Amino acid sequence: MLDLRPNCECCDRDLPPESPEARFCSFECTFCSACAGERFRGACPNCGGELAPRPRRPAAALAKYPASTTRVLKPH
Repeated sequence: MLDLRPNCECCDRDLPPESPEARFCSFECTFCSACAGERFRGACPNCGGELAPRPRRPAAALAKYPASTTRVLKPH
């Protein structure tokens, strides 16, 4: 089950579960589309993996399996 982290690890921008701006890698490192594209050129700064659009969880499933509320912020 994906965590659906609530923020960009770089700029701390809010990324709610329904956000089309969220990008993540296979380790679930999470970034906003601006940081992922402009700053990191589509590669995760933590692992080097591809940053892809994060899937959105349907509202009914989100109620049963809520998104993470733990914010991750790392200096990049």
